[in-house]
Amino acid sequence: MEIIKNNSWLMLFVLFTCFSLKSHVSFGADTISANQSLSGDQTIVSKGGVFAFGFFNPAPGKSSNYYIGMWYKKVSERTIVWVANREQPVSDRFSSVLRISDGNLILFNESQQPIWSTILTATSRRSVVAVLLDEGNLVLRDLSNNLSEPLWRSFDHPAHTRIPGMKLTFNKRNNVSQLLTSWKNKENSAPGLFSLELAPDASNQNAILWNRSEQYWRSGPWDDNAKIFSLVPEMTLNYIYNFSYVSNENESYFTNNVKDSTYTSRFIMDVSGQVKQMNWLPTNSWFLFWSQPRQQCKGYAFCGQFSTCNEQTERFCSCLKGFQQKSCENNSLANGKSDQFFQYSNMKLPKHPQSVAVGGIRECETHCLNNCSCTAYAYKDNACSIWVGSFVGLQQLQGGGDTIYIKLAASEFSSPKNKQGVFIGSVVGTVAVVALIGLIMLVYLRRRKTATVTTKTVEGSLVAFACKDLQTATKNFSEKLEGGGFGSVFKGVLPNSSLIAVKKLDAGIISSGLCEENPTAVLEYCCYKWKE
Repeated sequence: MEIIKNNSWLMLFVLFTCFSLKSHVSFGADTISANQSLSGDQTIVSKGGVFAFGFFNPAPGKSSNYYIGMWYKKVSERTIVWVANREQPVSDRFSSVLRISDGNLILFNESQQPIWSTILTATSRRSVVAVLLDEGNLVLRDLSNNLSEPLWRSFDHPAHTRIPGMKLTFNKRNNVSQLLTSWKNKENSAPGLFSLELAPDASNQNAILWNRSEQYWRSGPWDDNAKIFSLVPEMTLNYIYNFSYVSNENESYFTNNVKDSTYTSRFIMDVSGQVKQMNWLPTNSWFLFWSQPRQQCKGYAFCGQFSTCNEQTERFCSCLKGFQQKSCENNSLANGKSDQFFQYSNMKLPKHPQSVAVGGIRECETHCLNNCSCTAYAYKDNACSIWVGSFVGLQQLQGGGDTIYIKLAASEFSSPKNKQGVFIGSVVGTVAVVALIGLIMLVYLRRRKTATVTTKTVEGSLVAFACKDLQTATKNFSEKLEGGGFGSVFKGVLPNSSLIAVKKLDAGIISSGLCEENPTAVLEYCCYKWKE
């Protein structure tokens, strides 16, 4: 009986632990109320399970920055569609907390300092809740007035993604445009340099800006009959969306609704400087339906400063001559009258040149050379243009482009005089090497000749040796082998280690053909010496 009782308590403990862990990971609901908070790995999920909301890291293992954001729940590849604290990430998601405070949704960091808020008029109403909707809209509602409009909507504060039902608005009353702003890079959700807006000039078209100042692409005006922007014909092929454009005295906005709710599709302002429509495929991957501008090289400053973009190469971007890879920094600064210019042809020129009144291309070159801040010049249609400081947007074309001259230090060029010096140096070096090899061979041969016994071939195969060489070989005739037969025979060793037998003739005997054959070395030899 005691065992059963103990098991019951154990079961209750396990159930309680499992419930606690589950509640830590997810509320299992779509709402954050005044008595709840969100931290760590906790999430809320929209009622239909379409979207989830919580802390995320855009680059796990590479960054310690965490953000509060929203992503697709039913898509296997985590895809972020909205970020709250883009400019102020937190480093500890377990110590940071998101909660309702004074009628606002506020994010407190690990030091419990508020770093992001919905910034509504302060109230003490405890009836305010945050609700995540299946359309991907996070809203603040006042439960005491169910008929009222939401107090705040994430749709009114877009990040880099526009999903169906979201508007891109230009407020005519305060002259403010909503911006769809790219991430800083694919692993950093902080605001980047590219943004999409509804053009504020009453031209009824979208525009993409670089650094919120340089407009480099327009969609063309809205065609109300075709229901597309005139320069985006891909919109006519779209079987997913119904597009609409509305303009009244208060605002202008562009929006779209999905035709089939089973499709998952989104528009993003990409880090490449292109706006893209991405569709989720049954194969569990995102598919690029269309992008504008169509060519990446037309994205403003896509390759950065002092670089060129060429879509015919595997890597679109490359630094100009004289600039190294790290942000295309100058290898050797051009700062003197000895500087020279490197020519690039068939180029799309950078924007914002300065016009200079000169009499011809040589004067244009001289003007840039004498201006320490001038980095490049071009001469086209009898007009001189120079660029001062850094420039971006230089693009290599297949043909029909212009010519630009980049100013570089003289050290970046090989002059004819330098080339001649290099040639002479190469020749002298080669001759020196050959002479050195010849000298080494000469020394080697001389040493070998010295180490070899002096011989002389006489009549047929006989070899004559000088007596002094045989004296050396026999150690002055010190090892006698036998005697008799006109003289004595001595053992000898030649410098090449060959063994020989040497017969030393007795005094007064002359033999022109007396020979002995050494069976070891198979040598023939004679030695004769007159004794006085």
